[in-house]
Amino acid sequence: MGFAEEFVGRLAELRFEDAFNPYADVCPVYDLQDAPALRRTALAAIIDRAQERGVDSLWVGLAPGRLGARRTGLAFTDDCALQAHGERWGVDIERPTTGPEIRERTAQAVWEELRRIDEGVFLWNVFPLHPHQPDNPSRNRSLRRQERLAGCELLAKLIDALDPQCLVAVGNEAEKAVLQAGGNRTYDKVRHPSYGGKTEFSEAIRRLYR
Repeated sequence: MGFAEEFVGRLAELRFEDAFNPYADVCPVYDLQDAPALRRTALAAIIDRAQERGVDSLWVGLAPGRLGARRTGLAFTDDCALQAHGERWGVDIERPTTGPEIRERTAQAVWEELRRIDEGVFLWNVFPLHPHQPDNPSRNRSLRRQERLAGCELLAKLIDALDPQCLVAVGNEAEKAVLQAGGNRTYDKVRHPSYGGKTEFSEAIRRLYR
């Protein structure tokens, strides 16, 4: 068993209260019945391809949003960016959700910049499950201590496997995880594009990738 298959299998086994696991759970409203398998397949294929080609930088967010990675299983990626994400790594991806494509502002901001960048950029979240309010899967919540610890452990394994030249922490909370999981690796921090941070995020990314 290769790293990608083993890593994605471990993701599918993660269980935390009030957290939707895109690699194991099925949303009764928006998901196809085989959505978890589709998300696992896509992520494993991208990890495999990233290991083959090499990763220039690994962008790290905190956790999936309800309109982004919760649906696609890919960090910073909504329905509208799903095919672009696959094409970037030469991977065919089947959409795991039904109905009209839904946009997420954070994903839009990230992919607006990625379309200008040729380097191999791998996208990830510290905690790969969608943390939501109790009995309200449409509302995000803050991470709990055990979730952060589990996420940092996974991030460290991914960093070791992909061996990126640099890390980019997207937001303050992501920076804390990068400091914990990244060892002595070089990293940069940029403003998260949500909550009015899009302009600062874009300017910072364009400075990093001249």
